[in-house]
Amino acid sequence: MIKENQRTLNHINIALDALLIFLCMPVTYLLRTSLFPFDDTGITLPYYLVLTLCLLPIFLVTLAALNLYESLRTRRLYWEIGRLFWACAINFVVLQTILFLIKQFYFSRLTFVLYFILAFFALSGKRVVLRLCLRRFRKLGYNQKHVLLLGNGPMAERYVRAIASDPNLGFLVDGYLAEADTQKDLGYLGTLDQLSYVLSRYQPDEVVAALSAREFSRIPSIIECCEKEGVKLSIIPFFVQYMPSNPQFDNINGVPVMNIRRIPLDNLVYAAVKRTMDVVGSLVLILLTSPFMLFAAVGVRLSSPGPIIFRQERVGLHNKPFYMYKFRSMRVNAAQDTGWSRNQDPRKTKFGALIRKLSIDELPQLFNVLKGDMSLVGPRPEIPHFVEQFKDEIPLYMVKHQVRPGITGWAQINGLRGDTSIVDRIRCDIYYIENWSIFLDLKILLMTPFKGIVNQEKLK
Repeated sequence: MIKENQRTLNHINIALDALLIFLCMPVTYLLRTSLFPFDDTGITLPYYLVLTLCLLPIFLVTLAALNLYESLRTRRLYWEIGRLFWACAINFVVLQTILFLIKQFYFSRLTFVLYFILAFFALSGKRVVLRLCLRRFRKLGYNQKHVLLLGNGPMAERYVRAIASDPNLGFLVDGYLAEADTQKDLGYLGTLDQLSYVLSRYQPDEVVAALSAREFSRIPSIIECCEKEGVKLSIIPFFVQYMPSNPQFDNINGVPVMNIRRIPLDNLVYAAVKRTMDVVGSLVLILLTSPFMLFAAVGVRLSSPGPIIFRQERVGLHNKPFYMYKFRSMRVNAAQDTGWSRNQDPRKTKFGALIRKLSIDELPQLFNVLKGDMSLVGPRPEIPHFVEQFKDEIPLYMVKHQVRPGITGWAQINGLRGDTSIVDRIRCDIYYIENWSIFLDLKILLMTPFKGIVNQEKLK
């Protein structure tokens, strides 16, 4: 039933998109002529409508190529909106290229700009409404995707909790197969040997295999059985807790090899772009913040005896140590290389508390960025003493050292600064490492003045 419903929904989706794509043109034309009535080209609405009809198949093919007509049950709205933006941008370029090639220079570019902006918002609005309708239907029990679960171990329990936490996904576990009946909240349908019989009787939309390591040898026979019955099979590996959210596969002479940790910055081009942005950005920021650094240098010198710049060993890229620079905010003490800085720390001077509160003490790290020890954006580096402690206590802690440490990062703009949860910080760091893009770096840099500068530490 779900397959037929999905086809019907896709047909409705395509028809509505086609209607909106076409109707946006007369609305755009009326809007443009109202705002800018002067037009010496003489191109009237019928010509624009004919052009829109010619563009319509290309537009729909672009949407399909961007996977916008597949099942979006597990996709988030922001993913869909992002794809719609690129679809409109691509079609704008395609249309302008076609008009140039056929030497049609009389159509208004302003009309096309307004048209694609309107089309983007119309298609996005339609998808928001569609999602709200589907959410309502699924709460009423319609449009459910019926799942047969294989296994009763930790991965199976994790899968059940995941779909139960978000009813909007519309997944419904009809029952499960395992060697023993241990899940009292689910319907027990028999052992794994009865898979063929259960498939023919219940005809689920999908089979999800969440087997333990000792049961993984059953996978070949499960695949064969599901393919024989024509049922989609999804497999949750027993080592899923070590996998990234978007695993990357390499092909070694026909042998697929999965990389446990995908790091976009391993790409030399991406790394060069980020390094260029670091060098240019740090030079600009050094010039802009030089008055604050001069103020901090004078204040540190007058506040307590000791050096103005505090050099502390930290662990950086590939676990290599380096010296990180800061304006000294504490009195010289014996625990400066091993002591954990707290919100209320008696070692801080009054002036030091002020510059820490406003993150002015971090400004000398711009010179670390110039040297190549650090980046503008990345996980915050830690001193070797705590690295040795945390690498055995915090899962995946050492992953953060696969990229350059940063002055600011995803954790910092999410409020995880100073004396906050290490586990939460590592979770944010790994998200940044696996999902790095130049746009994510720009987003973090733009948000830092609003969310990443003011520390939560007390001034006392």
